[in-house]
Amino acid sequence: MKTIITCIFAIIITTTIIGQNDCSTFYPFKEGTKTEITTYDKKNKVAAKVTYVVSSVSNNNLKSVAAMQSTIKGADGNEISQTTYNVTCSNDGIEIDFNSMFSPQLAMQFKDMETDVSGTNIILPNNLTVGQTLPEATMNARINMSGITMNMDVKMTNRKVVAQESITTPAGTFDCYVLEYTSELKMGMSKKGSAKQWIAKGVGMVKQEDYNKRGKVTSSSLLTSFTK
Repeated sequence: MKTIITCIFAIIITTTIIGQNDCSTFYPFKEGTKTEITTYDKKNKVAAKVTYVVSSVSNNNLKSVAAMQSTIKGADGNEISQTTYNVTCSNDGIEIDFNSMFSPQLAMQFKDMETDVSGTNIILPNNLTVGQTLPEATMNARINMSGITMNMDVKMTNRKVVAQESITTPAGTFDCYVLEYTSELKMGMSKKGSAKQWIAKGVGMVKQEDYNKRGKVTSSSLLTSFTK
């Protein structure tokens, strides 16, 4: 259970990193773009590193679709997970399909079970202003084995733009918009909390902090390398 929860939240965090160069203000969407995010535990020790590569970009009518490949490695350098998913961009911003959040690695854990994944996309407009409210996003996975149904639900609610700040990371100094949202994951047990995310124009996510329901930092993520 702990491994599943960790993978889900790692994927959610990292899939908001890449967007589109021409039709997205905030996220570069260029083939070959490579981003490295380092995640830290509550004691500020390295927990994992996630590398994203835009493997291909295709155009369809007024939209572009990027095939994203992400690789998650543990603090020891061993690979934990690798997955590919699509991000769609239009002139209004980007949408990340929540159906793609159910990674092949999780699918392998449930390989003998019938799985049905549905949800609503994460939407990030091109134009952000402090005080702006953003749409919520959800994912539901129904997993059936021998007539027993397991439900895995992920919710991102109360999404809003709360500030503009300058953030310095090993990859540089960036002027960012700050987003906040509440999160909940249910799969037999419930994990509730909140998060704050810093995003920069032309780069994407620069920093993220995750908090428990008491407001204490449980993990954080930082942009440590960016090339395009």
